[in-house]
Amino acid sequence: MIILGLNAYHADAAAAILMDGKLIAAVEEERIRRIKHWAGFPTEAIRYCLSEAGVTLSDLDHIAVSRDPKAHFWRKITFALGHRPKWSYLRDRAKNLGRVRDVKEVLRESVGVRGEGIRAKVHHIEHHRAHMASAFFVSPFDRAAVVSVDALGDYTSAMWGEGDGSRLDIAGEIHYPHSLGFLYTAGTQFLGFPKYGDEYKVMGLAAYGEPLYLDAFRKIIRLKKDGTFELDLRYFRHANEGVSMTWDGGEPVIGPIYSDEWECLFGPARKADEELSRKHENIAASLQAVFEDAYFSILNKLYKRTKLKKLCLSGGCAMNSVANGKMSDRTPFEAVYIPPAPGDAGTAIGSAYDVYHQYLGRPRTFVMDRAFWGPQFGENEIREALGVRGDEGLGDEGIGGKRHEDQGEIRVTEIEDEDELCRRTAEAIADGKIVGWFQGRMEWGPRALGHRSILADARRAEIKDILNARIKRREPFRPFAPAILVEAVGDYFEKDAPVPFMLQVYTINKDKRSVIPAVTHVDGTGRLQTVHRGTDPRFWKLIRAFETITGVPVLLNTSFNENEPIVCKPSEAVDCFLRTKMDVLVMGDFMVERRKE
Repeated sequence: MIILGLNAYHADAAAAILMDGKLIAAVEEERIRRIKHWAGFPTEAIRYCLSEAGVTLSDLDHIAVSRDPKAHFWRKITFALGHRPKWSYLRDRAKNLGRVRDVKEVLRESVGVRGEGIRAKVHHIEHHRAHMASAFFVSPFDRAAVVSVDALGDYTSAMWGEGDGSRLDIAGEIHYPHSLGFLYTAGTQFLGFPKYGDEYKVMGLAAYGEPLYLDAFRKIIRLKKDGTFELDLRYFRHANEGVSMTWDGGEPVIGPIYSDEWECLFGPARKADEELSRKHENIAASLQAVFEDAYFSILNKLYKRTKLKKLCLSGGCAMNSVANGKMSDRTPFEAVYIPPAPGDAGTAIGSAYDVYHQYLGRPRTFVMDRAFWGPQFGENEIREALGVRGDEGLGDEGIGGKRHEDQGEIRVTEIEDEDELCRRTAEAIADGKIVGWFQGRMEWGPRALGHRSILADARRAEIKDILNARIKRREPFRPFAPAILVEAVGDYFEKDAPVPFMLQVYTINKDKRSVIPAVTHVDGTGRLQTVHRGTDPRFWKLIRAFETITGVPVLLNTSFNENEPIVCKPSEAVDCFLRTKMDVLVMGDFMVERRKE
């Protein structure tokens, strides 16, 4: 039974493929196209998934798309008649939905098919149901409360219910135009971060401020006794005017969501190049606080309904790792599962599993305990990217087949013994060097989890500023994550629970903050990633080697990129290494060292 799942004509377009209920491959289109959050039809992601599974379009039994144009049809009509948004907005939405209906035709034209054509049945799965399926059906829980919260999908902004075995039952939802995701995005835009997906910057900025604007935000969002919320639509444009959204073949763009009323409350919006002030930090902290109030209101109401101790979370708002880290403090839930791609990309997997379990009635046999479902590259491809030919070392043109000025001496060494490779890499990190680490299959989801990572010494306070300025070239307030051996979590963090996908923030023990200052945020927290030997043995071995040398089982881990999608291919890793100031690149068994003269 072969099922292709798609997130199409939406941001973070992606594809995933299942065979007999087992996930074979999943990848976001952005990683291949090299455009962040790429929106449109995921042609290249589909090609990869088919290739990895060794099948063609003709072999597919089912195609699942995480959009249902028929969902809430009459609610859409009633809202349009009552609010009369701009004709251009209605036209663009209708055009987008029309594309979703023609999946087979688009597949024929863009990917190509031989023989008898595409025999697969196409299923349109409601957006939030796909989100919920992406969390519950791959979780280790037989039964759990399930929640999806984001900005908008199929006219809904939140949905919740209960998962039990192979069934997912919906208990409630919040409809457009009331949206917790739109609230956070409006605040993000107001604070001068206009790009799609910039919300995580506000989450990081919030740690620097105090929630002094709660009264103002409580005019914008009102919590209801039933656990839901309402927005005061005077402060938003999306309900009465519509907001321009570009989802077709490139970087997604969303027009301003906040209205002039925001500026009546908070003063003028910050310009993107304007210096951040204490006021901006306090607005960010207040936004985060009211977001958490609404978020936990939904969760606590669901707990009262289900009395289940286990929770599965998905949707774009489940990317708020600060809120996720407070789950045990602010709700009765005792165990939480968040998949590695809780955002819209994850609906590719969710829609496929919804078909497999709910439509076909197949039992659950798969648990996603790792995030490594993307492309991998062999020794020959790595050698080609490095310009290494057999035992001859560097080619005549040097690394990557190009000459680069001001690179100093670059040495490439093949180290086939894994223990030796990890020991030498750990020594380089302990010496203060910045290392690009490229191993195995690429991560699924937005986090680099030890296969496409940049690594550094968490003990060095100065390394954070060096990385932000020299490598990542991003805002100086942005924090970095600690990757820690799962066995050591309780020694370094106040909560001793695994966080394999870097989606929860925990408070670092006070006596350890001075030990790992480079990954300790200004408020004493860290967005940790726990590393388990069974799911990523080489990365675990590297951190263990670092612990042997330094006594600290923690590395600073950030994504292998520089204002671009995380690198996918060896050649992209080489390019990023050369144009930044990384000291070492480790790809497979090859160690590339830059030695300044």
